[in-house]
Amino acid sequence: MLRKDVNARSPLRVLEQSIHGGLGRGNIGVVIARHGVGKTAFLVGVALDDLMRGRKVLHVSIEHGVDKVIAWYDEIFADVAHEGQLEDVWRVRTDVDRHRRIHCFPEGTFSVARLRHALEFMRANGDFIPAAIVIDGVDFAQLGPFDLKALREIAAEADAEVWMSAVTHREALRDEQGIPDPVARLQDYVDVILTMAGAGRHVHVALRKDHDNPNVSELKVALDPRTMLLVAGS
Repeated sequence: MLRKDVNARSPLRVLEQSIHGGLGRGNIGVVIARHGVGKTAFLVGVALDDLMRGRKVLHVSIEHGVDKVIAWYDEIFADVAHEGQLEDVWRVRTDVDRHRRIHCFPEGTFSVARLRHALEFMRANGDFIPAAIVIDGVDFAQLGPFDLKALREIAAEADAEVWMSAVTHREALRDEQGIPDPVARLQDYVDVILTMAGAGRHVHVALRKDHDNPNVSELKVALDPRTMLLVAGS
């Protein structure tokens, strides 16, 4: 199967339809789950979907080093290629690696200002302007409205989508839309919010906020813990 056909059949197309065409450049999406549920796998899946379309992606990690992040991509790409019977695997893999940058911040050192500096350096020294930025492991409890506003400015300037992960806990308070703290208090500065929770053999992904749409669609997407791939219709 050609890469365009693999992308066309991706469960992410279901997500895009549910949020009326996708996250959109200049916007921020957040996926929330407890530790170990699959947030990193979700973000890598989103990134690979863009990379296989020839789009540039910056992966920012606060929890893991470069080698660990690369291992995530290698594993999930191999599963995508196998499940989709991808043709010309090594050429696609080379393109994926060429269009991806990984930037890791040691724990406690991440800030939006430092992210901006890293992006400016990549633009000036490597002519690298990402179409998507994924940020994995940021502590939302340490963020405030100013940080999210600054991140939105970065997204608008780069004309990029920004996907982030956020950790929640079993005892976390939730608002009437089912959005848990600490993201609930910052939801006015976020465009799309998803939650992930294990149920049966799959980790189900629920849509909690869809831009400014008052009626949020039921999302039929899940993560298969065996392959760490998104699946549709669960």
